[in-house]
Amino acid sequence: MENIEKRLNKESKIAVLCGGMSAERDVSLRSGKNVFNALLELGYKNTKLIDVDKNIAKTLCDGEFEYAFNVLHGRYGEDGCIQGLLEIMGIKYTGCKVKSSAICMDKETTKNILSSHAIPLISSVCVANEDELQDAISGLEYPLMVKPVKEGSSIGMSKVDNFDELKVAFELAQKSDRKILIEEYYQGKSATVGVLQKNVNGVIETFATPILGFETKTQWYDYEAKYTKGLTKFILPADFDEKLTKQIQDIAIKSFQACECSGLARVDFLVYNNTPYVLEINTNPGMTDLSDLPAQANHMGIDYNSLVELILKTSEF
Repeated sequence: MENIEKRLNKESKIAVLCGGMSAERDVSLRSGKNVFNALLELGYKNTKLIDVDKNIAKTLCDGEFEYAFNVLHGRYGEDGCIQGLLEIMGIKYTGCKVKSSAICMDKETTKNILSSHAIPLISSVCVANEDELQDAISGLEYPLMVKPVKEGSSIGMSKVDNFDELKVAFELAQKSDRKILIEEYYQGKSATVGVLQKNVNGVIETFATPILGFETKTQWYDYEAKYTKGLTKFILPADFDEKLTKQIQDIAIKSFQACECSGLARVDFLVYNNTPYVLEINTNPGMTDLSDLPAQANHMGIDYNSLVELILKTSEF
């Protein structure tokens, strides 16, 4: 008898993967709960919310899940690890695949790839040993941003104005990752663009959301500003002229494609002197009440539940 592959439908067994073991666990739990409720409202009745731990393979096997809606943020969930496990288990999943997830979680690798595609980037270096700091930053100008290479949600990040501050920030960042990205700080406008995909008559179409700009009550867009209500003012759409808006959206899609992303991602920018510099690519954007991507999608007429269903369908790509 011919083996007919089952397609996604309202009876499909779907695991919403959230929580996990990264520093972004709390945000992921909030995202997961929202996505879970949306899927139930959409009629996907065989959906289960799963807080991912070291026994996730057994949990997925015992539940006989066919699909995974990945709402894990950070390490293990956004770096190719959970994607590889799902591939082995034959479970279809949302968003970026193993390779692109691993690439985009690593800021150094992401920059190396984007630079080969002539995408504007802020000058930076990567350092693993404190003894190398002084020589490594010789070509950079203060102030500087210090970032763990493999971390999200601005965790472990600092802005510094001199070498003494840099050494302290370097030690803080190394609590999150061995290798540290040190990047020049520009006093520009922060902006972010969602990139989504949908299947239109068998053709995968890639499109950018409106640009979201933001003003924070903190010095820069740190963890507190991102996840504390009232600390960040969203400007949607961002106040760029038509030409610059299109340029930013085009660069977002080009960056998405250069890193072989699929399904969805969010590309963060710093616009300085009318040049849009790519900061990083997030392959599993937040889905909380305060998250950027749902706000961007809503502005273009895609409400939260519709966005969730659009992302769910990327599991079939």
